[in-house]
Amino acid sequence: MLSRTARVLSRQSLPRPARLFSTPTAQTRAPALATATAHASPDYPSFLAQPTSEPALQPRNLDLPTELSHFLQRPTAYTILPAPLPSDRSSPTNDLYYADTVTQDLLSVMDACLHNLYDVPRARDIFDRLRERHRSHILSTPIYNAFIEAYIALAHSQQGPVPVLIQYACDLYQVLESEAEQCKPNATTYALMLLLHHRFGPYSSNTIETHLTPDPRTLLACIVKRDIPVASVVSDRTLDSSEDAIKIIKHLSIAAVELKNEEIISELGQAEVLGTHKPDVLDDVPEVRPVTKQVEKEDEEGVMETVVPFNINNLRQHLAQVVTARRVLADDIIARQEHLEKSAYDVAAEQLQHQSEVLADLGLGDAAPRDSDLREWMWAWHKKLKDRLTAEIRNIRAAEAKSKRKPNDVQLSPYLSLLDANRLSLLTILEVMRLQGSGGVHDGMKTTRALLSIGKAVELEYKGQVCRANKIYVPAAPKLGNAGYFSSLGYSSLQQRRVAAAKVMSDGEAWTADWTQYVRSKVGGILVECLMDVAEVTRWGKDKHGMLVSEVQPAFYHTYEYIRGQKLGVIRFNPVVSERLARDKVNIAIHPRHLPMLIKPKPWLDYKTGGYLLSQSSAMRFKDSVEQQSYLKVASLKGNCELVFAGLDVLGSTPWQINRDVFNVVLEVWNAGYRVGKLPPAEYDQPEPVMPPEAETDIKAKSVYQQRMKAYLNAKANNHSDRCNVNYKIEIARTFLGDTIYFPHNLDFRGRAYPIPPHLSHIGDDLSRGLLKFADARPLGERGLRWLKIHLANLYGYDKASFDERVEWVHSRLEDIHDSAENPLAGKRWWLGADDPWQCLATCMELRDALKLEDPTAFESSLPIHQDGTCNGLQHYAALGGDDRGAQQVNLAATDRPSDVYTHVGTMVEAALEQDAKKGDQWAILLRGKIQRKIVKQTVMTTVYGVTFVGAREQIEKQLKDKKIVNEEDSWAAASYLATKVIQSIGDLFSGATSIQNWFAACARIIAKSIPKERLPEAMAESKQRIKKQRTKLFTVSDTRLKKEQMTSVVWTTLLGLPIVQPYRKIHRKQVATSLQTIFISDPNSPAEVNSMKQASAFPPNFIHSLDATHMILTALECRTQDLTFASVHDSYWTHASSIDKMSEIIRDTFIALHSSDVLKKLDAEFRERYKDYKVPLVSLKNSSILKGLHALGSRIVVTSEQAKKLDGLKELLVVSDTTETTDIDESEVENVEHLCDEFNAQVGEQAEEDGVAAEDQEDMKIKHSEMRKLMGKFVNLVDLIPPLPEKGSFRVEQIKKSQYFFSSVENCYRCKALLTYLLTTPLTDNHPPLPPRSPAPSKNNIRRFPPHMLTPSLGA
Repeated sequence: MLSRTARVLSRQSLPRPARLFSTPTAQTRAPALATATAHASPDYPSFLAQPTSEPALQPRNLDLPTELSHFLQRPTAYTILPAPLPSDRSSPTNDLYYADTVTQDLLSVMDACLHNLYDVPRARDIFDRLRERHRSHILSTPIYNAFIEAYIALAHSQQGPVPVLIQYACDLYQVLESEAEQCKPNATTYALMLLLHHRFGPYSSNTIETHLTPDPRTLLACIVKRDIPVASVVSDRTLDSSEDAIKIIKHLSIAAVELKNEEIISELGQAEVLGTHKPDVLDDVPEVRPVTKQVEKEDEEGVMETVVPFNINNLRQHLAQVVTARRVLADDIIARQEHLEKSAYDVAAEQLQHQSEVLADLGLGDAAPRDSDLREWMWAWHKKLKDRLTAEIRNIRAAEAKSKRKPNDVQLSPYLSLLDANRLSLLTILEVMRLQGSGGVHDGMKTTRALLSIGKAVELEYKGQVCRANKIYVPAAPKLGNAGYFSSLGYSSLQQRRVAAAKVMSDGEAWTADWTQYVRSKVGGILVECLMDVAEVTRWGKDKHGMLVSEVQPAFYHTYEYIRGQKLGVIRFNPVVSERLARDKVNIAIHPRHLPMLIKPKPWLDYKTGGYLLSQSSAMRFKDSVEQQSYLKVASLKGNCELVFAGLDVLGSTPWQINRDVFNVVLEVWNAGYRVGKLPPAEYDQPEPVMPPEAETDIKAKSVYQQRMKAYLNAKANNHSDRCNVNYKIEIARTFLGDTIYFPHNLDFRGRAYPIPPHLSHIGDDLSRGLLKFADARPLGERGLRWLKIHLANLYGYDKASFDERVEWVHSRLEDIHDSAENPLAGKRWWLGADDPWQCLATCMELRDALKLEDPTAFESSLPIHQDGTCNGLQHYAALGGDDRGAQQVNLAATDRPSDVYTHVGTMVEAALEQDAKKGDQWAILLRGKIQRKIVKQTVMTTVYGVTFVGAREQIEKQLKDKKIVNEEDSWAAASYLATKVIQSIGDLFSGATSIQNWFAACARIIAKSIPKERLPEAMAESKQRIKKQRTKLFTVSDTRLKKEQMTSVVWTTLLGLPIVQPYRKIHRKQVATSLQTIFISDPNSPAEVNSMKQASAFPPNFIHSLDATHMILTALECRTQDLTFASVHDSYWTHASSIDKMSEIIRDTFIALHSSDVLKKLDAEFRERYKDYKVPLVSLKNSSILKGLHALGSRIVVTSEQAKKLDGLKELLVVSDTTETTDIDESEVENVEHLCDEFNAQVGEQAEEDGVAAEDQEDMKIKHSEMRKLMGKFVNLVDLIPPLPEKGSFRVEQIKKSQYFFSSVENCYRCKALLTYLLTTPLTDNHPPLPPRSPAPSKNNIRRFPPHMLTPSLGA
């Protein structure tokens, strides 16, 4: 052990991922051993209190279904916040949750000015203005601490009048201590004031006599009064010097003696001892005498006293251990990961420089310019860009100093000075290279996306530097053992641990502010412009005489293109750069936050703390919505999201490895450059369309040729983009060969979990999944061997047969399986006929290795086996509605064979075509007998996720074209006809799903139209703009502020406590003039009114997504409790083959418990609680679609006969009753709109007379507005409009216990396949042998060639 940890590390001794970001000849500070277990606790001296350890939790005393049912049926803790105000309104409460853009800009400028003491006077000016305007609404204790820290640093370095600076610091401390601005001091505050006293107090060498700083006794009394652990004060991050810390401990010890506080004396003594004892793996080995230092004090015998040097970092590490009551991750475990994260740009620069120097030494620097490597170009760009940025930032700073500054002006020099020019240069180059091909732009990117991404990267790198400087120690994720997560004791223990760990992390963090989109775009614009000015490449070619010629060209250029009918600015790559990116090594261009981790991810402690160790990530991917962030922040502080964070920790802690056997095959194919297994070829292998001779004279022939050429060029560009994407995957896989890796996860806004690394993960395409396997292996067992065979059949596409038939199918193809594993490229290539070829190949190899053993059941298998839902969205709908017919089609009910809903829908469509064909319909006659399963599959699958008729038509049209069922000119009309029939068939088959979808949409529509009760007076105020004099203009909601006040999003809470906020609002773009071009950005800090149509259409699929996400997390947590390895891709759950039966039982238990909790009833109750004080204007219900929808669902407004006369515009919803209790209709704002209606009618008359409109026609025009006038100013409670829940059918969810096919088949995720896989649609070129046809089943003679144990008989179901 000692020899392994003490050796001097060369690059070759480094683990490979560290080698990715290391200079080939340079040493590293990272220890070689980074996979050791956590250190044991030290033996504390007998006179010190031992760290308290939590008692072990008792094992669960209830079975899982009972315990989980009790947990899910408990009252859900809601997170309720006020709706955002319109952008032109403000309030203290609104400012607390939704900071406006101007304020956020001021905060970020203040942060940048404080960093490295860049411009503290300007930061103080902003701070004072914010204190006057907002006080406690925006400012927090960490901001006050940041200024105190800055004043102390300025005074210590004598960069100003020291007495004045000390006075400033003391004044801010008094503000905190008195809580005059509703902020309280914390441990950092007292640490700073103790440091101030130590450096400038009466006993320091720099005593300031003009001012008395608070003495330690006074400070200690305040610390005790506020119940702040004194150990957390003396170990605070602001005490970066061990000498300062030990002096402060002595001052506090004297103060504690004076106060006669024995507890504090003991705690300080313990802190000092802990600071000298660093935990180590050798704690149980006899001690070696430590290196000590002598002090001047002598004992009675005249011997100089020696002490162990105090180290403040040791104390911090021990403190985190004591506070969180568990061991912390040891340094040698996280060293490699820290090295990987913190040195990305520095080591990237060193590696580029080293390669350039090596080539120069070999005389190849200029000798082979045509063969320049991508990294050589990047190094040349970096050297030029670094100098250009240095000069540019200096010029910007000088220009800003000369200009007259307005209070709210955003100046860029503080932001550009946060990172040095060297780091800014590398960051800009790497981010631009990473963005290639993004946003649907081949060989480039959209300008707006580039500027915002690079600005965001600068912000993240700055925050990462702050995090790294603080040396925050990371506690390990809690382990509840077999006590489970769903008991009250387990949940409370989880919450206590997270709160304690979050306290340690937050106390160790310095304050930083988020940047606005405006700042990001401006910073990104400067960096990209500078890069485009200096980045050049040399292109070579031959002239007409065959001579080599060269030309220096820009590496990137800016242009405009029309994308989907919009003119957008794009940044294009020079073709030679794009070609190199697809061919050369690209590991230098991959940032660590895009890579897997080498250790288990940091546990999620709150909404922004978790995942990578040193790179900041958010627990949720906010869709430009400050509302989503505020909800998650509040829910996290309330402790409502414990199981969500725990679920992310479980997913992130699953260990993975690269499958070396599959990787070798992939690498061979990649280097050969031809198309195999959906890998794109190096050169596009399809022939270019030839222009027909008649194209010059025949317009139609020319149009057909142009369409074909456009399709060819798009396909060629897509091939290149796919090639670049695969290149990233292969480089990452190569880098991590032999290592155990982890994927940190976070959520989208619906609660679905995704790995944060974007390039290589198990959520990716078939290639990504084939390259990965679990790091730990488990014996197959008999059931595991059976499931391995079933998994192989599923991957090949034989997934609609019974399990026994699938096993027999594999047995009949053992020769092909063995040949695929042994000779994947030189053999028959049977595996290439699979739906998922690379996963099929990995399974063939796994089965081959198992069957080689005398006892295949003893084989240690690490291959993930999948259990997927059958159209999982429809499964949830069937369970929600008790839909017996729908349940049978999606395998919720027990059957002998798996049901195939796609085939069933296809059969229903075919029957409908037969009927229409008898009536003579031309499209039915054309399509009759041609309906295949795949034609309807995509539409059926996406119907549950809200696909529209237009979307369904496009999906079906693509299938008709691919399968050449109809002619090109008939495809659109045929697809339109067929889409109608498919959607109608789905509605007939899943009537329960349709009624629930309608209920969801109706609720969302009225929520989006609602207004908080307290906003009604202002909502009815007259618009600033007078009503335009248009004769045909109707008096609508837009003539008041009513429309602008409709700011209410659809919000609901999952059963795990996660608040889901739909982000759909009207798009208000802000124009920003950057140095590159003028761009339009959306401003999340300036919310607009909601988009009611989008809120309604998106709510059904989003709710189902949140439901399947809840099911997944429940399953993940229980798998962890029962010690099962678990991974997921949404509704696809993965584990070892031997664990499939156990996981299948857990899947069913969690699904039953989830739907037994009466999900819809809980949602209805939440809506009635959350929106109980919201009003819906009756004028908003005038829309015919809303009226019809509410009426069909049973929503009614009970009114008197007198009220009915005034509300005849809503007669579909009215129920007249003079005896029963009527619906409360608020008419308090009617008078406020009377003058608006009168003014409008007067304007109508004036305009009509000018236009010569007859008098009777004028009256008709006014009558048209009379109904609207009756509705204006009247409101009804939102909860009174919520329709009754749809009636539930006869299906009972408990029946899925008997369904063996509930979760079983491998259903390809449409979204993943559409985005991440390349469909193999054409044969190989003549340069490579074509793929052989699918091999027939082997004969009995062929089967006898295998050993007897390879023909394991089929096991029972």
